[in-house]
Amino acid sequence: MIGYAFCGSFCTISDSLKQLQMLMDRGLDIVPIMSERVYETDTRFFAADELRRRVKGITGREIVHTVESAEPFGPKPLDALIIAPCTGNTLAKLSAGITDSAVTMAAKAHMRRDGQMLLALASNDAMSQNLKNLGALITRRSVYFVPMKQDNPVAKPHSLVADMSQLCEAYDAMLRGEQLRPLFI
Repeated sequence: MIGYAFCGSFCTISDSLKQLQMLMDRGLDIVPIMSERVYETDTRFFAADELRRRVKGITGREIVHTVESAEPFGPKPLDALIIAPCTGNTLAKLSAGITDSAVTMAAKAHMRRDGQMLLALASNDAMSQNLKNLGALITRRSVYFVPMKQDNPVAKPHSLVADMSQLCEAYDAMLRGEQLRPLFI
C-alpha cells in the first residue's frame, strides 16, 4: 500500500491529482492522506468538500486526515510514501522531526524505518529559510525528490516547485533506489 499525501500548496494540488490518477491507473493500492489544513480549507482553487470527493473518487478510500488516523502507519507501515505537494512548512517539520499533522505522522512512521519517500516540493522559501531543511533531507538515503525548478525567479526568487509531470517517473526511479536527475531543472 502506497501513501499519497497532500499539503497546503493549494495552487499545485490540481497537478498532483493528475499524478494520483496516473498512479491509480497503474493498479497501485493507494491510501490518501491530507494535512488537516488541506482537508478543511476552502480556497480559490476548489472547495474542501470538492477536493475530498475527488480524492475519494480516484482512490476509492477514506482520507486519513488526523494524527490519530495516521498513527497506525507505525505498526502497519506503508510500502512507500509520496507527499505531493510538500510545502516548506512540512519540509521543515520533516527535517526537525516534528509530528503535528496526519502527513507528518505518516512521514515519521515511514522515516523511522527508512522507508522510501518521494517529496514533490512546493515552497516559496526553499532557497532561503528552508534551504537547510532541503539539504538535510536530500542527503537521506531513503528520501527522494521530484525534479524541481524556480517557478518565477523574478517575482519569487527563493521559490522552488516540483515539476509534477515528472512525479510518476520519479516514483519509478525511487523504486529502483535512484534519484531522478537532473534534480534542478
